[in-house]
Amino acid sequence: MTKTTQGKGTLRLIGAFKLVKGTLLTVAALKLLRLVHEDLELEGYALAMRLHLDPEGRLVEPLLRKLLDVDPRSLTHFSMGALAYAALLWTEGIGLILRQHWAEYLTIIATACLVPFELYELGRHVTLTRIVALVVNVAIVLYLVKVLRRDRRLAGHVESH
Repeated sequence: MTKTTQGKGTLRLIGAFKLVKGTLLTVAALKLLRLVHEDLELEGYALAMRLHLDPEGRLVEPLLRKLLDVDPRSLTHFSMGALAYAALLWTEGIGLILRQHWAEYLTIIATACLVPFELYELGRHVTLTRIVALVVNVAIVLYLVKVLRRDRRLAGHVESH
């Protein structure tokens, strides 16, 4: 496999990763929107039961109590924000799969903007998920910067000949 073919495959993989994240976020946001006018505590109780968790247990019961504080307006705003972010992920993913340079720039900027928040969250509480998210996002940014530099160098080399 040549470097160019491998590079296109990696860009498609990153694009597919963005599309999967965007799809999962869209599904979650739409499910939350469906709950805007529902009794969240009751829905949480039913979910705990379906997952075979004790709704009155020391871990689940405090979470269910917190659902009482969630107002429909906040849930709607959160869902709309999640849908907007999902649209960004879809745009990045499709653009990368189609090998659009603007998508590479967009992905670098959008993904790099997440790194300070991920570092903050990691500083608050270290989890494997947060470490993996940070490593994956930094790797994506570094890879795309490398691709853009290589493409610029190749374009300059072609123009000089």
